[in-house]
Amino acid sequence: MPDYVRLLEANNAIQSIGDDTYWLCVTRTVQESKLFPVPSYMLLSYLCAFYRYPELLRKVEARMKAEELGDRSRAMGGKLGNLVGWAFPTFYLLGREMLINFGMLSAEDAAEDVAYITDFWRRFKLAQQREDGHLNAREFGQRVQLLPERRVQRFHAELQRCAPGDRLNNAAQAFLATISQYGFLVSCESRCALNNSGPYKVGEDREMIIRDFSDLAEGDYPWLDGVAGDIPFSNLTVTMEATGCHFYLMDDWGSFESRPEFTSEKLTGVGLYTSDALSDGFIPVGMGSAEELAATFEDLTERIRAATVALWKRMAGWSRDEMMDAGCLVYFSMAKEFAHLAGVYEHDDWMAIDPRANRFRSLFNDEFGRDFLGEMVGLTSLPSQQLNPYVMMQHNNKPARYITQVPYSVLERKDAAPTLGPIPKGTSAFPHKQDIYTTTAGRLPLAEFNARAAAFRPAQMSEEFRFVCDTTAKFHPDDERVQQLYRLEQAGTPLEGKGTGLTQADIERIRSARA
Repeated sequence: MPDYVRLLEANNAIQSIGDDTYWLCVTRTVQESKLFPVPSYMLLSYLCAFYRYPELLRKVEARMKAEELGDRSRAMGGKLGNLVGWAFPTFYLLGREMLINFGMLSAEDAAEDVAYITDFWRRFKLAQQREDGHLNAREFGQRVQLLPERRVQRFHAELQRCAPGDRLNNAAQAFLATISQYGFLVSCESRCALNNSGPYKVGEDREMIIRDFSDLAEGDYPWLDGVAGDIPFSNLTVTMEATGCHFYLMDDWGSFESRPEFTSEKLTGVGLYTSDALSDGFIPVGMGSAEELAATFEDLTERIRAATVALWKRMAGWSRDEMMDAGCLVYFSMAKEFAHLAGVYEHDDWMAIDPRANRFRSLFNDEFGRDFLGEMVGLTSLPSQQLNPYVMMQHNNKPARYITQVPYSVLERKDAAPTLGPIPKGTSAFPHKQDIYTTTAGRLPLAEFNARAAAFRPAQMSEEFRFVCDTTAKFHPDDERVQQLYRLEQAGTPLEGKGTGLTQADIERIRSARA
């Protein structure tokens, strides 16, 4: 059972996550689909998260702590961005909220699990965003600047210039449209394959944003077997320089908005990278020249278009149960990259429906899914969410609380169950999964992928460098560790060997010399 301080911290996290989630839900578009039962599979995923996350994350932490996962997340794209940082505690807590309203759980039950999940979230997020010092985008006025200076400088220097109507601009725009549509389909018509962060100021009227696309190739999702075999990268990161607009919103759902609107003619620079649990940072893809990058975008666009057609054909023949399972697994497995980083990923852990959640499947028809989800995340009208009439909820002033806190009286109870215990074997409409995982080290069987991930540690994450941050570099720029760390980031880039002290003007001169 948690002690008083841990329970205070857990309830603070519950309140913060609830306030953030309500704002996101009422200010973003409604999640609907003509093909997938999206609200229903979301509800099923929340139950899976509640039943499985505590034990799965404890399994991860037996190998790698949450704070180290947060540090690693700054050095790679994929499913480790701010979207995942918001999703995994929220999905868990919404599953708990459902069960409280179903009468299957009391607010006191699983208090230790609640404290553990919220503590894991806090440690991961504080480490992930240690450079900007925030827990999430909400604390930063809807902005996410988690990258250290050395990495932003490197991305800035490597941007390939483009202009409206030229080959690179056209190729980049076509690629972004195509991969966004593909990612939406891969994740069962949800946002789960996309993440954005930034902005970073790179000039007087220029800003850079970072866009991550994940789960693109044959790997974790069984429905991509035989469909995405021609796509060479599971994760791709696109760096984009925009001129003449300001990104005033970059939220934890990966949405961005700018004034004036970001349109194709404002794209003046672009870069492309891949990364994963086996990569020593971000690996450039087709970045030798503007022409090479344009050709790379064009090639990837055609590969992704072909995979999109094949995936549409496959999904068109799915039953409702297959659509429910796939959508549920996409949402539930948002935290799966933690297991990959630790080298403890198992297919049955992350790609199976928990039988305790599956008990409720017949309840989640389209009407119930739509209405219950709306009551819980939009209207905040469920019985568990109501408070005394003196309370005024943030954003809407209703006497309500988005997510139920753990009663402090649990600290005095001896009969409340602190944890849920072991995870039972799950089920899936996708029983067969080929043992192929697309990584930066090639297409590997899972056992080898896990072994390599468990043994791997990026150079910049060694004990010598792990705690060197931007503040260290600011006050000790000539320290040999600081210089070495910057040179590690700069190796093989236009900034090779330059170390600390570069200005934006220096980097612009280096960019101009490459053109």
